Amino acid sequence: MAGLDALRAGGKPALARALSRLETAPDDPATLALLDEAHQAARGRVIGLTGPPGVGKSTLMSRLIQHWRAAGLTVGCIAVDPSSRRSGGALLGDRTRLATDPDDQGVFVRSMAARDRLGGLAELTVAAMVLMRALFDRVLIETVGVGQSETDVAALVDSVLFCVQPGSGDSLQFMKAGIAEIPDIVVVTKADLAAAPRACADVAAALALTPRAGWTVPVLAVSAPADQGIAELIAALDRHADQAGDRRHAQAEQWLVQAVRDRFGRDGLRRAGRIDLPPGVAPFGRLAALSRALARD
Repeated sequence: MAGLDALRAGGKPALARALSRLETAPDDPATLALLDEAHQAARGRVIGLTGPPGVGKSTLMSRLIQHWRAAGLTVGCIAVDPSSRRSGGALLGDRTRLATDPDDQGVFVRSMAARDRLGGLAELTVAAMVLMRALFDRVLIETVGVGQSETDVAALVDSVLFCVQPGSGDSLQFMKAGIAEIPDIVVVTKADLAAAPRACADVAAALALTPRAGWTVPVLAVSAPADQGIAELIAALDRHADQAGDRRHAQAEQWLVQAVRDRFGRDGLRRAGRIDLPPGVAPFGRLAALSRALARD
């Protein structure tokens, strides 16, 4: 598998081939070497976009992409879709709801099937994110939806953007589902609806019960079709990037522990002992070494 320089030179076709290789040969030494290289060369910011189906996530993604491209930033998108029970593929694989220019080399969209993952993310999302984070200025990850089990995105991204639709009961679900501690920014979509101010107030009240040290979660009213509130949202994302600090090392350690548990179960995790990730060490090669050691036991 080619390195990062070859991927940059090869454009979208080369990246598409590399992502397919991640799926077909995830443990190949060349795949692991590329992922470790990409982990060390992280350059972009990663934003997770989550919320109930139908809330307008794809429309919001399209508008964010438009603004970032106008500012000269490159954007990679990972859209995690519901799966076909027959083929296992993503039901919305063509991703036609995203209004992007296929000839624009500064935008890349990849659709992934959630399959049986309850966390709202596909199994390969982490690897794809690490690769795209090294190639693009912004990486957007849209989850299937949100619920009590669909909170994995918080352990993967730099900023979590949670979408609420006014007048739909989403704000009540936000308070009931135990997810108020997850978002870094909350967006009330379809801000032109009369119920939008009430939804903003309900969400703000829920957030007041779970204050966060060093960061006040903003609640923003946005209408993506009308381009209303998008500039304010991007400014809030920029402010959070300045405030958030570096979550990535802790996230990489958390991913490593979960990957060992997925492969070898609780017994394998016990046999592995303390799993840590020394500073400067990428998690993918470390996982391969742990897997070889556990397979020998």
